[in-house]
Amino acid sequence: MRKPVVLITGASGEIGHGLITRLAADGSRPILTVDLKPLDAEQGRLVAREFIGSILDRTVLERILSEFEIDLIFHLAALLSTRGEFTPVTAHQVNVAGTLHLLEFAQNERQSHGRPVTFLYPSSIAAYGLPDLATKSRAGKVKEDDFNLPTTMYGCNKLYAEHLGRYYSRHYKQLSSETVSARVDFRCVRFPGLISAVTMPSGGTSDYAPEMIHEVAQGHPYACFVREDTRIPFMAMPDAVEALLRLAAAPAGALTRQVYNVGAFNPSAGEIRDLVLEAFPGARVTFEPDLKRQGIVDTWPADVDDSAAARDWGYSPRFDLERAFADYLIPTIRKQYQR
Repeated sequence: MRKPVVLITGASGEIGHGLITRLAADGSRPILTVDLKPLDAEQGRLVAREFIGSILDRTVLERILSEFEIDLIFHLAALLSTRGEFTPVTAHQVNVAGTLHLLEFAQNERQSHGRPVTFLYPSSIAAYGLPDLATKSRAGKVKEDDFNLPTTMYGCNKLYAEHLGRYYSRHYKQLSSETVSARVDFRCVRFPGLISAVTMPSGGTSDYAPEMIHEVAQGHPYACFVREDTRIPFMAMPDAVEALLRLAAAPAGALTRQVYNVGAFNPSAGEIRDLVLEAFPGARVTFEPDLKRQGIVDTWPADVDDSAAARDWGYSPRFDLERAFADYLIPTIRKQYQR
């Protein structure tokens, strides 16, 4: 029997970088990746095999299925919220059709090799849609099943993909005359805004926070595209990677749901600016709200209730706001741009 491997789609993105590093350090499974572009050389050395191609290309997935036995999938490939609003049809193809292809691939892998397949899916606070700022203020920490009325194509895609995951794990081919012996073990983390010290942001509407830090660290002025009082939840990238790994390792019997909120801190944009200026005195940060992007962010919760994740699989972020800046973001970013 061949040794099981882990598959990561969208591996060259922000989450993929940290996830590959952690999985390689663990060493329990060889790592396969799928992406439209190659990994950088440092990351490429950590994986067993890179497949360059689209998750929409069935031949790529069929090739993987024929050559490997996969028992763990991290499906990170996505077209993010800002870019998705410019190309909604493409966003739907990547985010929905691509996820459908991967779920069908996982089900085929399960049936072909007889191994359980755990499918980790990163969703987003974009799946929420609060109607106005007054409701957002009253709502406080929002639970997973509240205000699921997204206003962006990306949010619609993510919410629908969550439902697709439930279908494949609970109801797949429920009317078939042939009994489905086992289904995909779908597990989803609904992430807040993510801030990485290692990679630059790439098209998310919550990217004003990481953009601000990276731009100022390079000596550039930064015009923030949301109001100073804008507040949504964030977390540091190492905690995001840890959340995916911890949920992947959790016993199935401990899980009471399939979609889990996670969060860590929820500063206003002005509070982020203050910490950035404290670290980089003399930097120039202004607020020039883009009304359309501001309108999207205003529909997202000011904070999320992640008590289910804490209860079911021990989620507990290492980094609060102060520690994220002092111990992770500022020293790592300073070192990166001083090379």
